[in-house]
Amino acid sequence: MRIIAGVAKGRTLGAVADATRPTSDRAREGLFSSLASEFGTFEGLRVLDLFGGSGAIGLESLSRGASLVHIVEKDEEAQKTIEANFEIVKKSNPTGKFQLFGMSAERFLKDAPKEKYHLVYIDPPYDFSNQAVEDILSAMYDNEFLNQDAFIAVERTTRGTQFIWPDAFVPARERKYGQATIYYANYQP
Repeated sequence: MRIIAGVAKGRTLGAVADATRPTSDRAREGLFSSLASEFGTFEGLRVLDLFGGSGAIGLESLSRGASLVHIVEKDEEAQKTIEANFEIVKKSNPTGKFQLFGMSAERFLKDAPKEKYHLVYIDPPYDFSNQAVEDILSAMYDNEFLNQDAFIAVERTTRGTQFIWPDAFVPARERKYGQATIYYANYQP
C-alpha cells in the first residue's frame, strides 16, 4: 500500500494484521479520482476518516495538502499502525495538521470537539449495519460536524444491501471496485 500523490507520493505504508479490512489500491485510486473531480485540490480541506484502519485514506489526504486530518480508530493495533504510517508521511513535511482519536466513531461524534469537515470518509467493518452507518451520518448532521459543502464517501460491501442515504444527504454517485462499493453524497442542510 503506497501513498498515491502529494508530498509523500510513493511512500509505502504498513497494514494492520487481521484487525481491519484495508481499502484496495484500486478502490483508493478510484476514491481519490472522484474526490479530485469534486474538490480539484485538497489544499485547505478538513478531512475526517472514521474507522481509520491503517490510516491510508486520511494520510493520503494529508499528503495531498489537506489542512487538517482527523482519523478515528478504536482498535489498538490499528492505532499503532496509523501512528507508524504518520511517521512515514511526516518525513515528507506535509503542511496540514494530523490527529488520531483512539475511540469508537460513535464516541467521537458524541465527545470530540466540533470541527466542520469538508470531506468525510466512512469505512466501517462490513458487518456494521447500514442502519448503524445512517445513525452515524445523522449524528454528524445533528452535532454540526459537516461544512455546508461537505462531501461524504461511504464504503460498503458490494454483496450487501443497497446503501440508502438519510435526509440531508444528496446521492452523487456510486462506484464498484470488486467486493467494495463506495457511495458518494453531498451534504445539503
